[in-house]
Amino acid sequence: MGALLKKSNAPFLSLYRRFFTLHSVRFERREERVLGESLTTFRRYVCVFLLVILGLSLGVSEFVVIGIEPELAASFDVPLSRVGELISVYSATYAVLTPILALTTGRLRRFQLLVAYSVFFCIGNMAAVIAVNFTSLLLARALLGSVSGALLAVGVTYIPELVSKQRVSQTIAIVYAAFSVAMVLATSLGRLIADRLNWELALIGALMLALVTCIALIAFLPRHGATDEPATFHEQAGLLKEPCVLGGVSIFVFGVGSVYVFYGYVTPYLEQILGVSPTVSSAVLMGYGLACLISNLASGWVASRFGLRALIITFPVQALLLFVLWLLGSSTLPALVTVLLIGLSMYLVSVPCVTMFMGAAAQRHPKALTLASSLEPMAFNIGIAFGTAMGGMVVAGPGLANVGFIGAVFSLVACVLATFTTFLEKRSRMLLEQDAL
Repeated sequence: MGALLKKSNAPFLSLYRRFFTLHSVRFERREERVLGESLTTFRRYVCVFLLVILGLSLGVSEFVVIGIEPELAASFDVPLSRVGELISVYSATYAVLTPILALTTGRLRRFQLLVAYSVFFCIGNMAAVIAVNFTSLLLARALLGSVSGALLAVGVTYIPELVSKQRVSQTIAIVYAAFSVAMVLATSLGRLIADRLNWELALIGALMLALVTCIALIAFLPRHGATDEPATFHEQAGLLKEPCVLGGVSIFVFGVGSVYVFYGYVTPYLEQILGVSPTVSSAVLMGYGLACLISNLASGWVASRFGLRALIITFPVQALLLFVLWLLGSSTLPALVTVLLIGLSMYLVSVPCVTMFMGAAAQRHPKALTLASSLEPMAFNIGIAFGTAMGGMVVAGPGLANVGFIGAVFSLVACVLATFTTFLEKRSRMLLEQDAL
């Protein structure tokens, strides 16, 4: 009877198979169109714009506390040196969990990760808004830091699919430049809001921006892409054994840390050491943010023209500026000019290093692209955590006026590391060319 039924249904089974095959082919072609030519120029521009806004939102959530440090200390009844922990905790969890998430989620689709990280990012901002004490605010900052780097890393992997190969470095530079704009919004406007209205409004603004940005990203970014192929832990972890990659991470620790010894306490430095008013402080922070924006955009140009070699000159100049800031003491006008010049040097390290990270992945570890894109924000935040922690020790010990001197020492260490890493990258590139022959 079974054989008879099977025989009698043979025409229907054949028709079903043809129907299913036809629809499978159409579905695959539709997916190809979504990934390829049907992703219109307009939608590509929208996606790139949203990734820039994502960088802005992540930066606002990270830097918003810097502009309102005195108010946070007063509201939660903690010393100013403890408020710096809000930056250190965020950066520490960011630095630790960003590569761990990249390594352990390689088998999941990129869009699924984007949605999950977006949800937790918004929850972290909400927790910061409703924090009732300093401990709960610290926990909210830890949650934000734990997913922010992973969210940015996933977002950056879309860039090679949205722009031409020639524009990848510059587009990455623009996304990272959004952090500089975030400094303008989060620190200067946060300072102004805290002075004129209520410091809590600054945190609410960060939450609103996060919600709008994440919803738009989920709506517009492609559901599938080149990085959806599963990658094991072992296939990705090999990238972390590359000497030039390890050298690049160490550059960030001291290069970024050198500035954050000072910048982690920039608001009290401006108001207590230089004696400016909160309104002037807000204007200076806005100017600093604009200087950092120029620095980030210049970083893309530096990366395309000189690569890591440029950092061998950048860090001695940065060390000189920080040392001059220490020498000037409370001389307001020349010190303010020096602060703005420090802003111009602050982000030159970013794109040369991230280009090197992603280049190493593309050439020798093709399945580690997401991990490679996570290394820059991870290393940057290690530098932030390190610099802010050292700044807190200086504030609690020798005093706030000495942050420039310690920062200058760290910049010189970064110069030595940049020189060594440049040599390692050149050697690695030469060996790769020899293997190709």
